[in-house]
Amino acid sequence: MPKPSPATPHIAKNWQQQLTEAFTSIGQLCSYLHLNINELPVSEAAAKDFAIKVPLSFAECMEKGNANDPLLRQVLPIDDEMVAYPGFSNDPVGDIAASPHTGILHKYQGRVLLINTGSCAINCRYCFRRHFPYADLQLSKQAEEAALAYINNNASISEVILSGGDPLLLSDSRLARLFEQLNAIPHLKRIRIHSRLPIVLPARVTDGLVATLKQSPKKTVLVVHCNHGNELNGHVHQACQALLAAGITLFNQSVLLKGVNDDAAILGELSEKLFAIGVIPYYLHLLDKASGTGHFDVGEKDALTIMAQLEAALPGYLVPKLVKEQAGAASKTRVG
Repeated sequence: MPKPSPATPHIAKNWQQQLTEAFTSIGQLCSYLHLNINELPVSEAAAKDFAIKVPLSFAECMEKGNANDPLLRQVLPIDDEMVAYPGFSNDPVGDIAASPHTGILHKYQGRVLLINTGSCAINCRYCFRRHFPYADLQLSKQAEEAALAYINNNASISEVILSGGDPLLLSDSRLARLFEQLNAIPHLKRIRIHSRLPIVLPARVTDGLVATLKQSPKKTVLVVHCNHGNELNGHVHQACQALLAAGITLFNQSVLLKGVNDDAAILGELSEKLFAIGVIPYYLHLLDKASGTGHFDVGEKDALTIMAQLEAALPGYLVPKLVKEQAGAASKTRVG
């Protein structure tokens, strides 16, 4: 059967249906946005190297007819991705060297990261794990048992970070089972989730998900990923309110991206909008130098100029920390 058109209104559809009907071709997305594909620097080769995937809920936040829309730039495969930039690689932050067991990244003291899935609801073109060998390193059932044993046997680990891919693509029942196993480890203090879904697919914040997070005796932190204020709409607000009502602490991390948010006014508006819906601006990352992403890079000098403008315009609690990740470093590195 042909795949349903993602242009169908998604109001009454659950998140799994919305995910199934995401845009998966350049032509499909451009048609929805009333853009002439022949007038854009799109690249089928880039889409073959790293597939296009865009939920309708995210595409709806784009301005139709605007080829320079900052949200579109984050997801549209273009010719620049095929340019080899010096210093860019397939493993820019040293993930593979930091994996003592399948499914685990252990980079920093007291924290481990679980690679729960290799899938995402949206494929961001600047993704630093676009070349990650998920087939070899994500958690299978057997690998999950070994990973949990690794955490259980290491009393120095106080926080587990669920990552991926996107861990909220796991079903409510799978997440509930994982939380139950993590809650049984006495030395764990916190469970942290890194997810883009509350922003790009807010329907994922179901009653079942909220109940699972609310019932956990461990402190639960959810770090969302939003780069531009236009990504925030009423559905995202509603999802965040449900999480906040369950006692979940919400932070945001952004990536500084050329042509998307490399402007103090844009970032200032983002911080204001995030805080208004209960999300704390936390990190602003310099681009991780993954192959295929060089056209998004903003140099440190320009980044520091933007930060100085932000600090002059906003109260301190609305200014995210400018950081970069370096392979082998003991923590995120503050810039400036």
